[in-house]
Amino acid sequence: MRENRLREVWREGRTAVNGWLQVPSSFSAEVMAHAGWDSLTIDMQHGPVDYGSLVPMLQAISTTDTVPVVRVLWNDPGLIMRVLDAGCYAVICPMINTREEAEAFVGACRYPPEGYRSFGPYRATLYGGQDYTDHANEAVVTMAMIETQQALDNLDQILAVEGLDAVFVGPSDLGQSLGHGPGTDRGEPEVVEAIERVLTAAREHGLVAGIFTGSPEYASRMAGKGFQFVTISSDVRLMASAAAGAMTAFESE
Repeated sequence: MRENRLREVWREGRTAVNGWLQVPSSFSAEVMAHAGWDSLTIDMQHGPVDYGSLVPMLQAISTTDTVPVVRVLWNDPGLIMRVLDAGCYAVICPMINTREEAEAFVGACRYPPEGYRSFGPYRATLYGGQDYTDHANEAVVTMAMIETQQALDNLDQILAVEGLDAVFVGPSDLGQSLGHGPGTDRGEPEVVEAIERVLTAAREHGLVAGIFTGSPEYASRMAGKGFQFVTISSDVRLMASAAAGAMTAFESE
């Protein structure tokens, strides 16, 4: 079976640099994949990506060694199983607030007896290999998003769920939940403290900690603190920034 390179990066103590895809295009996904990201997350929660556009995007990412990741729109077992059957190697699930929600999420990602994932890896065997089902439980990465006060209150219980591999800080929703509004590269002491609490707890439980960031500089700072999965912006924001920069540069000549 094809190895999940995210696990390799983490075993070596390195940080995986993750890109973020919101444009529902196989071509733009292919362009992003060839930029050298360790992994690319297709975002089904916020943006226009649906299941019909997901599969061609996964196929485009497969032209490289970049690991395909999907953020599902909710803790929906049916959708989680479908994105895994399509060949993604990691699932990010938003709004995990309790141990029970984490258990349901992890269970949907694992074949019995470890979970209750239904069998039907129609494309996963093409991507992962014909022995995919023999090794999927060990290969697929489960990543729960921590982004509310409720999740912080239940943090240790969530992180103790067997089969959970990583947690992923959603800074905008976390900031809103703590009364500071949305945003990515947080500086408010209360939000910073919450982020560091998640990182420390993940270490104590032997899990990987990830975070969404808005800039390479902030991502580097988070990696230096110990986050091993850092997302830098998104394809939409990177394209908009580059386009605006090109216009500004032209107009300044």
